[in-house]
Amino acid sequence: MTNTPHSGGDQAKTLRDLNSLRPETPSAGTEAATAVYSITSGKGGVGKTAVCANLAYNLASMGKRVLILDADLGLANIDVVFGLSPSYNMNHFFTGERELQDIMVDGPLGIKILPAGSGIQNFTRLNSNQKMRLLDGLDAMQNHFDFVLIDTEAGISENVTYFNTAAQEILVVTTPEPTAITDAYALMKLLSTHYHEKKFNLVVNQIRTEDDALDVYRKLTMVANRYLDISIDYLGSIPEDRQMIDSIRKQKVISELIPGSKITAAFRQLAGRICSEPSQTSPKGNLQFFWKKLLNIGG
Repeated sequence: MTNTPHSGGDQAKTLRDLNSLRPETPSAGTEAATAVYSITSGKGGVGKTAVCANLAYNLASMGKRVLILDADLGLANIDVVFGLSPSYNMNHFFTGERELQDIMVDGPLGIKILPAGSGIQNFTRLNSNQKMRLLDGLDAMQNHFDFVLIDTEAGISENVTYFNTAAQEILVVTTPEPTAITDAYALMKLLSTHYHEKKFNLVVNQIRTEDDALDVYRKLTMVANRYLDISIDYLGSIPEDRQMIDSIRKQKVISELIPGSKITAAFRQLAGRICSEPSQTSPKGNLQFFWKKLLNIGG
């Protein structure tokens, strides 16, 4: 991926124009595959869960059927963001006490959520049987979704690498802070060199100007081009907004609380770009969510 010396506005427009050329719907006679996105980050505190929740809300507002899987199995908080108090969570699934359907809860606009537990270390490192149980559990669900968003924990733990490799698309969230950029690169480097991931999507959160986001994108692509054999697709940016803190306190996503805000418009644009992504027609590996469905679609 090569950067050319254009102004920040020109680069942003070019990136968006390229995204707009992607097909929005599958070809006639082809069943749409469930798009599985891992929402991940190298560093904590970059707003990954807020991006996941607001992206889900805006996808649902577009009529998409959305499932969120909270994959931070030790310090879960998706349920808190939506103001929910689930009776069961993923811990009950992994112990065999409940099936996925039993722990699924309803969020706004029909969003389905698989909540995780908090403050429990038992499942912060899933074993092979637990991973396969989850894989089979999702494949066996009768519910069909257009999008599954996996909110991973931050960092490079074994659970993080598992959920990223099991998803069809990896969406890395970072901010313009140097430590966040460094950790985002470290995560992509690990997934590339050890797990053969070659494609990443980038969202830059908490920006002041679009030039800040494009500068982050340039830095990451420059280093990736030099040292890694990967591609990074820029999906957009989310502006810094103090009202985000207020929405967290009120346990409502900011897209629901302040639908006319600039930050909501940014999340809406992000959802639109993701909807325009072409559907996967074949699994990228053996260990992947909804791989049976993908195999059927891919022939």
